[in-house]
Amino acid sequence: MVHWATADLLDDHPETAVFEHGLQNFGGRPGMAGTAVVIQAPADNTHVRSTLERQGDGRVLVVDGEGVLSCALVGDRLARLAIDNDWSGIIVNGCVRDSAVIESMPIGVWALDTNPRPSSKQNRGGPVPETSFLGVTIQEGDWIYADADGLLVARQPIHPV
Repeated sequence: MVHWATADLLDDHPETAVFEHGLQNFGGRPGMAGTAVVIQAPADNTHVRSTLERQGDGRVLVVDGEGVLSCALVGDRLARLAIDNDWSGIIVNGCVRDSAVIESMPIGVWALDTNPRPSSKQNRGGPVPETSFLGVTIQEGDWIYADADGLLVARQPIHPV
């Protein structure tokens, strides 16, 4: 359960990075927080699956799909895998599919848009120490906060304990 609001966190920590407009929540959980795990996935979700197969421990998977809108990098099966393995949420710089199903699932899944086309499976991309999109640089281990007002990135935890 979220006991903070991104607006309040930003008021208290104005140095915190804010994603520019573009991402929308397709998941059924309105808020999430956790440390970032960062991967690149250029129109290929092989590493999305292999990462979500591991224990998430409440972390947030940040998928840099390079803003490609021609295919989806996350669907309902990967969202279910994330839930089963205790991921707090997923941010996709790209598209999702199965959005009507994901909307009913208890996970935050933020993405640029939807596309029913699946991605390729050629093992391209993989873990990276950092990535940048929508005006924000995200490093492995950064704190991600998201709610209905937007998404924040902080170098250390900024939420009340």
